[in-house]
Amino acid sequence: MPNLQEKRAALVAELEPFADHHERFQYVIDRAKSAPSLPTNLKLDVFLIEGCTSNLWLIPTVKNGHCHFQCDADSLITKGIASLVCEFYEGASVAEVAQTDADFLAEVGITQHLSPNRRNGLSNLVSKIRNFAKAALSHS
Repeated sequence: MPNLQEKRAALVAELEPFADHHERFQYVIDRAKSAPSLPTNLKLDVFLIEGCTSNLWLIPTVKNGHCHFQCDADSLITKGIASLVCEFYEGASVAEVAQTDADFLAEVGITQHLSPNRRNGLSNLVSKIRNFAKAALSHS
């Protein structure tokens, strides 16, 4: 399995070719349409990410020292960006997740074109993921 630096490079290479942020966001929205949805019974308040314009749910788990994430949102742009973040961290070791920021989104020009509320939600999502990994590290 690739490490987070390799995954970061692959995601940057996937998102860089788009000429402008409108095309990039359309690609993110198209990805969201094909991303799996959470079953309604898992869309619980305990899994909501606060500070986001739309409802965004994150379900983190650890298995054999590796993090796994499921997410969903009721906005396609939010779901698409959250899916990219979850895809980035998926399967990485808890130590690697705890130590690594999802800075690739700024590099490809996504965060710069988000509303302040969406930027806040994205920041809260990444913090929740990294804090989950830090807590898992402290319990191992």
